[in-house]
Amino acid sequence: MSQGVMDLEGIKKILPHRDPFIMVDQILEMKDDFIVGVKHLSPDEAFFKGHFPGRPVMPGVLMVEALAQTGGVLVLSKSENRGKIAYLVSVNEARFRRVVVPGEALRLEVKVLKMKSRIGLVHGKAFVGEEIACEAEIMFSLAE
Repeated sequence: MSQGVMDLEGIKKILPHRDPFIMVDQILEMKDDFIVGVKHLSPDEAFFKGHFPGRPVMPGVLMVEALAQTGGVLVLSKSENRGKIAYLVSVNEARFRRVVVPGEALRLEVKVLKMKSRIGLVHGKAFVGEEIACEAEIMFSLAE
């Protein structure tokens, strides 16, 4: 697939996730094995209210989820995978390098490392500006 742009409505046609758990707002670039998405972090996000009151920070596990969902858009947009669901199998080598706060935008870059029938492995990096906030290897399984 060549470069393209996808809005939230297009993402919802591919991913089963819905509010308040959809963690990617827009796709900025999509190639055959690489995708770039973005999550704009509004101060109204539900998780900021409790993590942490008075000092809101995006939970690291939700940064990993945002990477997984962005990778899911790439894999599930392929004709052979339309209508399937990608289930998380494992997260390896996760590193959290920067806190992410309300008002920031998380740029999500995901590259497919391996794809065999129903099992895939991707590597993702989440950036705020040019700073890496999070990176991880994520394994998933496709199901009907």
